[in-house]
Parts: sequence; C-alpha cells; structure tokens
Amino acid sequence: MPKSNPDFIVGIGGSAGGLKAYTMLLEALPSNTDMAFVFVAHLSPTNNSLLAHLLSQATNMPAIQASDKLRIMPNHVYVIPPNTDLFIENNVFRVYAPRTLNQGRHKQVDLFLISLAETAGKRAIGIILSGGDGDGAEGCKQIKAKGGITFAQDLSADVDSMPLNAQASGCVDFVLPPDKIAQELSKISARFVHEKAALHA
Repeated sequence: MPKSNPDFIVGIGGSAGGLKAYTMLLEALPSNTDMAFVFVAHLSPTNNSLLAHLLSQATNMPAIQASDKLRIMPNHVYVIPPNTDLFIENNVFRVYAPRTLNQGRHKQVDLFLISLAETAGKRAIGIILSGGDGDGAEGCKQIKAKGGITFAQDLSADVDSMPLNAQASGCVDFVLPPDKIAQELSKISARFVHEKAALHA
C-alpha cells in the first residue's frame, strides 16, 4: 500500500530567477524520497499560473496546484495558486484567496513555512532559492526553532536577496546550489529510513 503521509514536507520559496533553480532542484531529485515538495513562488496575482505544468517537465512526480483541504501526499510536487495565502494544517492545505495578509509586501513564503513548522516540527524542511526581498527568513527561523532543517541557495542564485536574507537570520543549515540541495535531501530521506528500520529491528 502506498504511504498516506510524507516522511518530510519540504517548503520551497522563491521569486525572480526561481524557475531555473526549481528546475535544477527537481531534475536532481529522485522521485521516491517519500517527501512532499511545496513550491511557494511570488506569482502574478492576475494571471493563470503555468508553474505546475513547467515543473512537471522536470520530474516524474505528479506536479499539481494546491487547493483547499487537499491532502498532502508523499512523492508529489505542489504549487501555490496565484493571489493566495497558503497554509498547512494536519497534513492538508488551507488556501485563502484573494491574498489579504501583508498585502504591501510578499510574505507568502514566510506564512507557509511558519505554518509548516507548526504542523511538521522536526519533519519540516525549508528551502530558500533565487528571489528578491527577504521573504522566507522568518519562516526559516521558525522551522529551526521546531527542530527542522533549512537550506538557502548559494551564489548560483540569479537574484540573491531572498537566500542572503535567510542566511543572515543565522538559521540556515546548508548553503548550496539547487542540485546539491537535492543530494542532501536524498541523504536525509535515506537516513530517516535507516533510523526507522533500526527502531523496528
């Protein structure tokens, strides 16, 4: 029987230059990590998003737009809908539209990562990729406070404000290019499986 819950939920934030980084990450990821991947991008509020379709071309995992009350499954890729605030509660998405919180600034990544930290605790992973502004730094702090793991893209980011702000928070565990982040995620997955097997041995 397929697993109903992911071992880890990975929140991935980005903005300008993000698509290139998302693609590099997914292309280097195996499709059987038993993690779920949630891409929280700064999207145009008025246009239909093609992001899920574009990401589906970089992975064998299903890539779909998140919807309210949708259950989060392992080995799936999810994308925030345009003009929404996305949260997670008890392994399901909560989608609020139109976006009303912090309208003056982009805070979608922080809002999602903070809710992820609350829900997933030690099984929360936050990744901040290419983008402008400081969205995501506060979310990384919350994930670290709950025992989760955080990543920021290195100087390979086309736009480095978001990853640099995350690093400045002092709460980032790994600073790597997207393909190396994928390798670390694979190691985390393998280590978790090994530890779980040892517990049941």
